[in-house]
Amino acid sequence: MINPVSRAAIALRERRRAPDMAQIMSAVPVPVVLLDVDNRFRFVNHAAEQFLGISASGLSQLRLRDLIPEDNPLFLLVDQVRRSGATVSDHDMSVDSPRLNKRGMTVQGASLPEEPGSVVLVLQDASAARALDRQLAFRGAARSVTGMAAVLAHEVKNPLSGIRGAAQLLETSVDTQDRELAVLIRDEADRIRALVDRMEIFGEKPITRTAVNIHRVLEHVRKLAQSGFAPHVHFQEVYDPSLPPVWGNRDQLIQVFLNLVKNAAEAVSTTEQSNPEITLMTAFQHGMRLAVPGTKTRLDVPLLVTIRDNGPGIAEDIRPHLFEPFVSTKASGSGLGLALVAKIVGDHGGLIEVNSRPGRTDFRLHLPVLNEEEADQGA
Repeated sequence: MINPVSRAAIALRERRRAPDMAQIMSAVPVPVVLLDVDNRFRFVNHAAEQFLGISASGLSQLRLRDLIPEDNPLFLLVDQVRRSGATVSDHDMSVDSPRLNKRGMTVQGASLPEEPGSVVLVLQDASAARALDRQLAFRGAARSVTGMAAVLAHEVKNPLSGIRGAAQLLETSVDTQDRELAVLIRDEADRIRALVDRMEIFGEKPITRTAVNIHRVLEHVRKLAQSGFAPHVHFQEVYDPSLPPVWGNRDQLIQVFLNLVKNAAEAVSTTEQSNPEITLMTAFQHGMRLAVPGTKTRLDVPLLVTIRDNGPGIAEDIRPHLFEPFVSTKASGSGLGLALVAKIVGDHGGLIEVNSRPGRTDFRLHLPVLNEEEADQGA
């Protein structure tokens, strides 16, 4: 029979073996925050440090009001938890302050009976899930464009060639005034044909993939931009040199980033500031998997590329529709550029999302990396 002292010693050893609660919470991949009765940060796990962009030691010196304005609905949620003692949830919450900019958060708050007045907050960023839902809609819209392009190619291109040929014949047999009208007809026929050709690139064609160095792609795009449409823009590069290759199509990725950088250059050119800037960033981010369209394959998409500009931002009413075909913020735009970007990224099994406010717009691309199995198949 075990005596009480031995039993206590065994219990103490078991307790020491058991992981500390702080260790458990630090390992949880969802941001968790503990506020004391004065809304000071008593505890934050590693995910919360990344989510808030501030270290635990830095947060320990702050109160909630130092991060977000006191009229934010998050304060109402915290007060409701303290008054009721129940778990309270709020969805689609936004935080916009000099230190923090998060949109579409889901926040859950609960009281901690052992520490009266303390509140545990669980923060979840639902923006990626919503971006994925929107991209599924974009893919459907892109398929509609594909079908429309096929019809236009058959029903429009052939008679359009006849119209253009007739206009060319008229140019040689009419007077100067009528010749101008014939040239106008020919030019408009060429413009319509070019539009149909652009729509045909939405066709469902398999991608030829290889190992692609994303930094060489971005460097190529930067050189094209600085020697062409963006000589006045300052480019900043913040790269993670340890990134593995992207599993993708180099030419299509150049097309994607060239389009995004061109849009960013046009955005910063519309402002009156003297320091137009575009930042190209890469990073490795664990934990996101997406399905490859048309297959049962699921890819890890941990490679994150961000194109950031300090332009005026994108209007809030157009952001949810930004990647849809025929939606454009430019008066002369066709609205196919970003739709094509979304389609190419989706075909790669990746995800693109946008976060914008005045003075800062981020296009964030999550892309698959090359793994050993794919490398063996490509060899």
